[in-house]
Amino acid sequence: MEVIPIDLDENSYDIIIGENLINNLDDILSIKDERNFILTDRNVDMIYGDKLHNLKHFFKLTIEPGEKSKSIDVAIDVLRQMLEKGLTRKSTVIAFGGGVVGDLAGFCSSIYMRGISFIQIPTTLLAQVDSSVGGKTGVNLNDYKNIIGSFYQPKKVIIDVELLSTLPKKELMSGIGEIIKYGLIYDYEFFQYIKKEIEGIRSLNNNVMKYVVRRCCEIKARIVELDEKENGLRKILNFGHTFGHALEGGTNFTRYSHGEAVIVGMFYETILAKKMCVIQELYSNEILSFLESLGVDLSLSEYSTSVLIDFMTRDKKNKDNKISFILPINRGEVKEYLLDINEINWN
Repeated sequence: MEVIPIDLDENSYDIIIGENLINNLDDILSIKDERNFILTDRNVDMIYGDKLHNLKHFFKLTIEPGEKSKSIDVAIDVLRQMLEKGLTRKSTVIAFGGGVVGDLAGFCSSIYMRGISFIQIPTTLLAQVDSSVGGKTGVNLNDYKNIIGSFYQPKKVIIDVELLSTLPKKELMSGIGEIIKYGLIYDYEFFQYIKKEIEGIRSLNNNVMKYVVRRCCEIKARIVELDEKENGLRKILNFGHTFGHALEGGTNFTRYSHGEAVIVGMFYETILAKKMCVIQELYSNEILSFLESLGVDLSLSEYSTSVLIDFMTRDKKNKDNKISFILPINRGEVKEYLLDINEINWN
């Protein structure tokens, strides 16, 4: 078992990474209050529900899987259930699932009684390497991604890499998208490792996955420590996301998983950087060829450029009526560019 601390003064917490942790949750959680809450989804509950039944002093709520559950209506239902079960300010909410469950549980925890404790137990690769760490919570509104939310840090993140063994292929690729992002924004040597070990990642090789999950968490921990509320450095985590979020919203969250949309986003944002001459051609070609090799459909022929740009113009990261893009400029280095609509060209 490894522990990665995140130093955020009074909001500090540990990321615990290991194997077979799910069978020792009572000891790891060490929760004393008798009214606590587990939020999970139907798919996760079908596989691991019996493990959750063994936990003491917890009520469980199961939601439908998928991005459609990350809505204000579902959040209200979760809050109502928390109230009906008698949760107090001393209670704890456990997010046991992927990014949707984690974001929803964190958001509800942040506003219930002005904030109660929550713990992340991520079950997908994307959640383990990215969304469970850093304290971003939220829900979607009118197909606009995470437009309602808060920064609210968990008390603990518990990552059991053995949970990845039950992931469907689409969810695995979703996590791969975020893993690649970390190499491109921060650690070029890690990007080279990902390229070399991509088949080990696809096959969930135990040693490869333990290193990959740990390295992603280390990178995100360091970034969040320096910029908890995304006032500067933390923006680099949005590489691929301006385009990716537009693609998710423009397809009504039915075509791509989040990580797949990020892969497409990184591809076209790299093309944008190439057209703007802010990246060397040799490096841009290295990025593009690797993203092409992953097997994600990168074609945009069926999508309206105007619809995608409309979603981008409503992105919460924008500033001064310009769209915020994080673009690659050098090996392991990216930079924010604020662009007018007429400056955007990925064709």
